[in-house]
Amino acid sequence: MYEVGGPEVLQEAEVDQPRPGPGEAVVEVAASGVNFLDVYHREGRYSLPLPFTPGTEGAGTVVEVGPGVTDVAVGDRVGWVEIPGTYAERAVVDSSRLVPLPDDIDFETAAAVLLQGMTAHYLVKDAYPVQGGDTVLVHAAAGGMGLLLTQLITRLGGRVIGTTSTTAKAELAKRAGAAEVILSSAVDDLAAEVRRLNGGQGLPVVFDGVGAHTFDASLASLRTRGHLVLFGAASGAVPPFDPIRLAHGGSLTLIRPSLGDFIADRSELLRRAADVFEWVRSKALEVTVTGRYALSEAAQAHSDLEARRTTGKLLVVPDAAAVGRREETPS
Repeated sequence: MYEVGGPEVLQEAEVDQPRPGPGEAVVEVAASGVNFLDVYHREGRYSLPLPFTPGTEGAGTVVEVGPGVTDVAVGDRVGWVEIPGTYAERAVVDSSRLVPLPDDIDFETAAAVLLQGMTAHYLVKDAYPVQGGDTVLVHAAAGGMGLLLTQLITRLGGRVIGTTSTTAKAELAKRAGAAEVILSSAVDDLAAEVRRLNGGQGLPVVFDGVGAHTFDASLASLRTRGHLVLFGAASGAVPPFDPIRLAHGGSLTLIRPSLGDFIADRSELLRRAADVFEWVRSKALEVTVTGRYALSEAAQAHSDLEARRTTGKLLVVPDAAAVGRREETPS
């Protein structure tokens, strides 16, 4: 990327082979996750110095290490998150941020689950600790993040009301464990429908990764002293608002968390990653990869994600021979 803008600013290019500095490792990338965070970087919503290689979630094999590296060695299978540069054949990564992969976790699974899996982990464990009996609203419940959240909340004993845009996506959310699904395009008052499905009561928590389009309904869906966990802005940033709205809504709380603050040190990073891998191993989390794109198709991956033509997880795969047919997406 040499400029910010739409998907068209993503350009395939040949660059010099990366070399590691002190404390760094070069990783041969096997797969890179595609996330709305990448879109925010591309649009300039989250600013990074130009030019840069996008992508912040990847998995692959360490091929070179710099001076002072002790966390990993050449040949190690690793994954990482929140470090730009994964839409590439090779990437340079701070070795202290690399997560060793267990033998039974393949590269695609790691690249598909680490960022969203650890995000789901801190959301349900820390941002709002979900308790058995909680009824929870999850927006975009058929997306990659929504499916993971729905599975985890259900496993913790919560009841999920999900929102989706189509009946086909609603079926995906129900298969992940959602007790009720609301077609957001088919109701005039989303908050009223949420309360109807909850016996006329508001909810203790809403997990909202959509942002501008759902923010008002999310607040209106909460009970007194309810919690809005706003963890994304897929539809755009929430406009500024007067905090007195939280008081008028019933002493509500709002948190806008970010994964980086919940994996700030290496021990926390490894602990969350280990829990996510165990959830995958035990089938508590089902990882669904629905699209694999070559590096030259990264712009198409972004277009598909932003247009909500996708469900599950999308990957950019540097090895073009490994790129498979994209699954039919529910419309």
